[in-house]
Amino acid sequence: MPGMIGRVDPFIGTEATDLPPPSGLAATWWWPKPQVGNTHPGATYPLGMVSACAYSGAYPTGYGRYDLGTEGLPVAIHDRAVASGFTHFQQSGTGAIRKYYNYFRVTPMIEPLDELGRQWEIVDETAEPGFYGATLENGIRAELTVGPKSAVHRYTFPRHRNARVVIDFSLGGLGIPYGETIPLRAKLESVGPGVAQGEIVVEGTPLAVYIECDASSWRQMLWYDRRLMPGGTRLAFDHIRPTTLRPFGLMWAGPSEPGQSIEVRIGFSLRGVEQAKANLRADCGEGHSRFAPRRERTRKTWRRQLKTIAVDAGSAERDTVFTTALYHSLIKPCLAPEESPFWPTDGPFVFDLSTMWDIYRTQLPLITALMPERAVELGTALLTICEEEGNFPIGYRMARGSDRFSRQGSALAQTFLADLCQLELPGVDWDWALVHMHADLRRTYGEDFLLRGHAHPISHTLDLAFGYWCTAKVAERVGDRALGEQFLGLSSRWRNAFDPETGLLVDSTFYEGSRHNYSFRLLHDMRGRIDLAGGDDRFVDMLDRFFGFGAEPVRQPGLQPSLEEITAGYALGRFEGMNNEPDMDAPWAYHYAGRPDRTAEVVHAAVQQQFGTGRGGLPGNDDSGGLSSWYVWASLGLFPVAGQNLFLVNAPAHAESRIAMSGGDLAIETKGFVEPRHGGPAQYVQRVSLNGNPLERTWLRGDEVHRGGRLLVELGPEPGAGGTDARPPSTPSG
Repeated sequence: MPGMIGRVDPFIGTEATDLPPPSGLAATWWWPKPQVGNTHPGATYPLGMVSACAYSGAYPTGYGRYDLGTEGLPVAIHDRAVASGFTHFQQSGTGAIRKYYNYFRVTPMIEPLDELGRQWEIVDETAEPGFYGATLENGIRAELTVGPKSAVHRYTFPRHRNARVVIDFSLGGLGIPYGETIPLRAKLESVGPGVAQGEIVVEGTPLAVYIECDASSWRQMLWYDRRLMPGGTRLAFDHIRPTTLRPFGLMWAGPSEPGQSIEVRIGFSLRGVEQAKANLRADCGEGHSRFAPRRERTRKTWRRQLKTIAVDAGSAERDTVFTTALYHSLIKPCLAPEESPFWPTDGPFVFDLSTMWDIYRTQLPLITALMPERAVELGTALLTICEEEGNFPIGYRMARGSDRFSRQGSALAQTFLADLCQLELPGVDWDWALVHMHADLRRTYGEDFLLRGHAHPISHTLDLAFGYWCTAKVAERVGDRALGEQFLGLSSRWRNAFDPETGLLVDSTFYEGSRHNYSFRLLHDMRGRIDLAGGDDRFVDMLDRFFGFGAEPVRQPGLQPSLEEITAGYALGRFEGMNNEPDMDAPWAYHYAGRPDRTAEVVHAAVQQQFGTGRGGLPGNDDSGGLSSWYVWASLGLFPVAGQNLFLVNAPAHAESRIAMSGGDLAIETKGFVEPRHGGPAQYVQRVSLNGNPLERTWLRGDEVHRGGRLLVELGPEPGAGGTDARPPSTPSG
């Protein structure tokens, strides 16, 4: 199989969706959310603290050309690629996560300091995992790489008598209306020639830096309000207000020769400048010219990580789409061990969890499969956050008290923890986990669920019922049978969310969707769910209408769509076509009604038509890797049923693939495979065998997948008989 690392294109998803016109089933799906991937091509490290990229101020990462948007095509605020400098901590493909990012902007200049903040056109960009390069219109070439807790910048200048590298400590956020933020407090100081350090308080969180600059012949100065402070070695601000803020920071300046390079190394920490210095040392070592070795180390780390899955993609284009999806799946969240600023104990810490609603069904199972130790680290970090802050976060930024996403979902951490528990991964104190999983279920919407038997938005009733089912698995693990039975009883309240007359959810408000988008999620009692809908045939008919079988093509929202247009789109009650998250598991609901052939048709249309190469190659926000990880699983022919220790089998999009699981490689091979194509027919599973043993089912237990082996999937052009009788497991409701 071909190598993986060279196929990654970090530019996929950075601009408005630009896919070939959909046909057939895919043409009937309606996209309610912004048609842009919102990714950035900056330098990243797998699940590391830092990403570094050109900064334009655009939404939502600080990279790119677009304004804030909530639906339709994104509105451009720049007509070309521009940058006012290079910043750190960009998000990856999210929506409205925008507050603290982009502090410590580094700007190479040959212009006067007064021009700091202007935007230069980017005339050349290059990127690969762990590296980003751009040339500004003033002729300065910028190159960036990162380590787990550091960034290294290298700037190559033309000849100029007064070149400079400027670091702005004063401003963060985005350059869109209401997107800017300022530090609450700040301090910075020159430590010695080529060395400085400082700390800002970002919405309650201290973010420290230790900076080294290889510019021994240049002057080193602090500046305030764009005026130099010759001889000054320290600035401190105890109380910064928007009305009194003046920009401030640090600068190195001097004459440059053609091709002269200046290197800037920055260590970051949430626990002060001494730890920032230690982090820089750990990442980059001692001495000058650390860019090349740091870049190579990060490249090797990405190479190892991307080699955990190898596919026979059939073409260079499909290889690029798959490998880039895998890359995007492993950028976030930010695991930052020993970095919690809020409690004194060492151990795992996480931020940029953006958000559980986006990632719990696809990305977290992928991290668990490929990086089980990091999954346990994340689970432990979530438990610590719950212990210290009183609840599991749905979203968690660097800033304290930052979980602003409770409307999205409830009890999603319970799903992730239940998978870790059922896989029996070592490293989690499950008695400790059970206490917090139980307590969290009673908070926020959980109180209504307990008192009234349901909670609105009604999707939270499904979340909480499943959260109790997941927590029952942990109670079973620790031997608390009484508590487990109590939780299983509460898990049966999923029924209270549905209208038996329609088979759909009851009237409620719905986060970024309609009752249809939330009505076909994979519950723990799918047999009961199908019976409530009126049986297999009626349930399949409902799914067929939802996925647009036999429907006319739809017109997608354009630029700044009207409220009437959006309302009419939601009224279709149609699948969101991977443009958004609420229904990304719904294609596999057919498995439970004995129609895996329908799953094959829907997934084939999505994999082949909703993802592509180029900057417009994603159908919607990548959402921290949630969308890309869906593609990874779907094209492998497996889908994790999050929280249930279960994988559903479907027709792979590759003739062969190999996944490096913790227990050994899982080889997925096919027989009768035909290369799929855009708009072409789906292939159907005929028979499945695992390690040479025939399987009379279209699903695997999590432990079967994680221990590796050989999965052979026989395919054909017509639906097979497999999966019509042996349904995936379902837990009866009490």
